[in-house]
Amino acid sequence: METIFKVKIRKIGTSLGVLIPKQLIASKSIKEGEEVEVSILKKRKDLIAKAFGIAKGAGHFERHSVDRV
Repeated sequence: METIFKVKIRKIGTSLGVLIPKQLIASKSIKEGEEVEVSILKKRKDLIAKAFGIAKGAGHFERHSVDRV
């Protein structure tokens, strides 16, 4: 099962890393030295704004005819 959580990238020596929240470590029974798979999802606000820009300023939707009961 995939769990998504938000973290900040931190500098660790000459590398970059993330810290896994304590609650997630406990719930997944993660132990020091274990290997885990990590997936990176970087949100690009400019692309999100562009994708939803066509609906910007749109008013409330009203149905012109009632076709369902």
